[in-house]
Amino acid sequence: MIGLIISLIVIGLIAGVIARLVIPGRQNISIPMTILLGILGSFVGGFLGFLIFQHDPMDGFFQPAGIIGSIIGAIIVLFIWTRFAGRSAVRR
Repeated sequence: MIGLIISLIVIGLIAGVIARLVIPGRQNISIPMTILLGILGSFVGGFLGFLIFQHDPMDGFFQPAGIIGSIIGAIIVLFIWTRFAGRSAVRR
């Protein structure tokens, strides 16, 4: 169980940092928020993978994705965050 939590944090950090590098503009979010962004992106990527491929190895559509799915999901989450959070979330 502790291994799952640590792996979610590490993958979340990697996916969040890559998403922040891909989306243009400056995001004023902390490292814990970057980790949360990556973790949310992982679940978004898992959900999208289920919708696209209709294959579910874990018997549930709400599942964590691999690193590529996590990065794609984190980019989607950050893009939505920057568009709907207002000007306080992104400095240009």
